[in-house]
Amino acid sequence: MPDENQKGWKGMGMEGRMARWYTRTRRKDMEDFKRQAKAVADLLHARSEVLEVAPGPGFFAIELAKLGDFRITGLDVSRTFIEIATKGAHAQGVNVGFRLGSASAMPFPDDSFDFVYCSAAFKNFSRPVKALDEMHRVLRSGGRAVVADLRKDASLDEIEAYVEKSGRSRLDAWTTKWTFRLLLLKRAYTQDDFRHMAAESRFGGCEISIGPIGFEVRFTKAFYPAVVAS
Repeated sequence: MPDENQKGWKGMGMEGRMARWYTRTRRKDMEDFKRQAKAVADLLHARSEVLEVAPGPGFFAIELAKLGDFRITGLDVSRTFIEIATKGAHAQGVNVGFRLGSASAMPFPDDSFDFVYCSAAFKNFSRPVKALDEMHRVLRSGGRAVVADLRKDASLDEIEAYVEKSGRSRLDAWTTKWTFRLLLLKRAYTQDDFRHMAAESRFGGCEISIGPIGFEVRFTKAFYPAVVAS
């Protein structure tokens, strides 16, 4: 069995029944996906090439596709998620391509995308700096990346308020709270962690804004003017 550095993610990964449970529980967060998609759409221009890293069931990518003429690709390590997301995009009548692959070894050429997005997954990457380097590599000059994830210092009270607000059933809410407590908080990063990883990566730095239980980390690939042959 390959170690985590080889496979690119921590733990067992999500396939089969676990991926389907995750899909069901994340449907309760659809308003968050819509809000995030609107915020990203406002940053894009028509025909922007967008990559979502670890889209899971594809809710964000599908919502973004409804908002503009964007070319959207999702990259995930889970075959189950790829199947669920592809079926979801077809059912919603939007064109989003979902591909199998690792965040630390992306199957795309250099300078392929204008924008990269990753939500609620970065803490699960076994090679986070390599994942940032790959985001930098596939971005075009001047391109931007956003990583949204759980804060390690999010309190249990804040998490409970977030889960209760989502309208989950009692059993689903209980399961979600314990998943946060026993697994997700242990993997989560602090602001300083992200600053150190960003400094280590090819981006060289980042900007961070704080949310109710998480934060948004923004990265920019330096702009290099095109060289015109004389």
